Amino acid sequence: MLTHPQFDPVALSLGPLSVHWYGLMYLLAFLQFWWLGRYRIRTHPQLSQAGWTARQLDDLLFYGVLGVIVGGRLGQVLFYEPAYYLAHPLQILAVWRGGMSFHGGFLGVLIAMWLYARKTSRTWLEITDFIAPLVPLGLAAGRIGNFINGELWGRVADPSLPWAMVFPWVDDLPRHPSQLYQAALEGFALFVLLWLYSSRRRPRAAISGVFLIGYGLLRWAAEYFRAPDAGIFGFSYTVSMGQWLSLPMIVVGIIFVVYAHRQRT
Repeated sequence: MLTHPQFDPVALSLGPLSVHWYGLMYLLAFLQFWWLGRYRIRTHPQLSQAGWTARQLDDLLFYGVLGVIVGGRLGQVLFYEPAYYLAHPLQILAVWRGGMSFHGGFLGVLIAMWLYARKTSRTWLEITDFIAPLVPLGLAAGRIGNFINGELWGRVADPSLPWAMVFPWVDDLPRHPSQLYQAALEGFALFVLLWLYSSRRRPRAAISGVFLIGYGLLRWAAEYFRAPDAGIFGFSYTVSMGQWLSLPMIVVGIIFVVYAHRQRT
């Protein structure tokens, strides 16, 4: 049985300026998006033939960063902790302390991509197909940031589990390090799946659909190891908020894949 290392949330202090590990993980997520995007443009002829350039990727990243930060924070406020933030409204701005909802950030990115599509006269699905394989490693970085911050801990685990972990500020019970489970599933496993699937030319909406289905199913599974939130209507131990929010992703993903298949036939 392990004990959480209780990292100092501040990675580096430069006088009055403090750089938090959580912020560094987001910076790492954006950097890997930029690097992988350039790599894909350079090595996938269909992308360069479609007019994708490094400069367009830079613009796309700018829109995406805004969508992630604004949407992720508002999602945390509205989906998970509305009562707390209603009582402490200034804490909404304290993003360095953690508390970012994936589903809120996802919606924020979708809106940002719609705005970018209007600006560049591209189709929305063309953009989402391009960015889908670039996202999962960023999700893994975010979950590692959750682990460093000591938030979103897991359910109580069997003490014989070799990697069961005590989070001392919660209690002295062994728990699943669910943040690392999610990093492995929603991050690394989903990245491998999408990277391999997108290595060949696919009909429009197919890559986006596989991302939605893959993330929704993997998030649904990971939620069984995460300490339950209030859920919807209080059913915290049956279907969590994260699982409810993943259901529409799975449904829309299936629709996208069917649509893509019909395009081919």
